[in-house]
Amino acid sequence: MSARSMTQPRPSLWRQLRGDRVAVIALVSIGLLALASALSPFVLSQNPYDMAQLDVLDAEIPPLWTSGGDARFPLGTDAQGRDMLGAMLFGTGISLTIGLLAVVIQALLGISIGVLAGYRGGRLDSALMRLADIQLSLSTLMIAIIALAIVQALFGAERFGDLAVPLLVVVIGVAEWPHFARTVRGSVLAERAKDYVLAAEAMGLTPARIIWRHILPNVASPLIVVATLQVANAIMAEAALSFLGLGMPVSQPSLGALIRAGFELIMSGVWWITMLPALVLIVLILAINLVGDFLRDALNPRLDRTN
Repeated sequence: MSARSMTQPRPSLWRQLRGDRVAVIALVSIGLLALASALSPFVLSQNPYDMAQLDVLDAEIPPLWTSGGDARFPLGTDAQGRDMLGAMLFGTGISLTIGLLAVVIQALLGISIGVLAGYRGGRLDSALMRLADIQLSLSTLMIAIIALAIVQALFGAERFGDLAVPLLVVVIGVAEWPHFARTVRGSVLAERAKDYVLAAEAMGLTPARIIWRHILPNVASPLIVVATLQVANAIMAEAALSFLGLGMPVSQPSLGALIRAGFELIMSGVWWITMLPALVLIVLILAINLVGDFLRDALNPRLDRTN
């Protein structure tokens, strides 16, 4: 650590954000995509998820700036006559919703297990961490594909489509909890040996109160970073599952389902059905990862960002 960082207070998170143009652009991009998807039901003339509003005669209209474009559909239409602009905005909203809710489940499971392992220690710690190792050794996509394929076979494609969002949230959430558990467990082990925890134990405070009032607030910084990066991973997992046909149905496409819908047509010149949602997905994932990288550096007390 530099001498300057030892004599001057660490700048606030907002001040560090203002000094990082890449993080600002990434955060603004996420905000604009989230705002546009939230407002899309109120500003779009067509609901892309309402099959009664779709006209097959409007299928595969190219974007407005190309030959054959239509002013009604500035980004063109898909094979069902769905407006690509509306479909991508709705799909972005679904992808963000699944990503955020899946991370909530990951956090609830991972933090609970990590705190229990780190604070109790001993055989319980070893057993829980071996369980986390086994979970990490298995691919998230492999676990999700097996689980969703079984559910789809049991309930049928139509019923599966109705339950797609909660199923994806639960499967992706349960498959990724070890990332939170390992982070929390390491932080709790470090805090557990500090004087303020030993003093709280000597005063007779219950373990639950020590954990919630003293330890968890001091391990929040790494959890924020993990949560941000895991949102991007959850969105990618949902997109991959939807592309494989085990995610959102064709009637309610997410970004991954839209990419899949036009993949077979891309070589025939209908490139926009796949390429435009893919571009939005890339921008969204990249922006979230850039914000996560910024938070990782900004919240790391060992790094001096005052220079």
